[in-house]
Amino acid sequence: MARILIADDERDIRELVEIKLLDLGHEVEVVPDGAAALAACRARRPDLVVLDVMMPGPTGLDTVEAIRSEPGLADLPVVLLTARAQDADVEAGMAAGADLYITKPFSPRDLAGRLEELLADRA
Repeated sequence: MARILIADDERDIRELVEIKLLDLGHEVEVVPDGAAALAACRARRPDLVVLDVMMPGPTGLDTVEAIRSEPGLADLPVVLLTARAQDADVEAGMAAGADLYITKPFSPRDLAGRLEELLADRA
């Protein structure tokens, strides 16, 4: 299965997503912010990254832009998972380089299905 990195400053969200992905057999790493996410990507490239947009320090948008600017990470699939649901927010997320933009609240089952589709498309 895939190695998936989750970055969200809300512990409950991190744990919810982690549990669902572990149940599906994925290897999961969780971090609390964008800086830790970028460091984790550099240390051991995951197969997919899930980022919250609103985090302390570098936001999810900042982090996806940083990922896209690094040659060794630029093609990494990135999903933004956020409460920001306005059209302008979605446009900003996609313009920053996200592959998917998913809004909270979300169904863990639906999220897992969309992540697995993205992984399958990249395989």
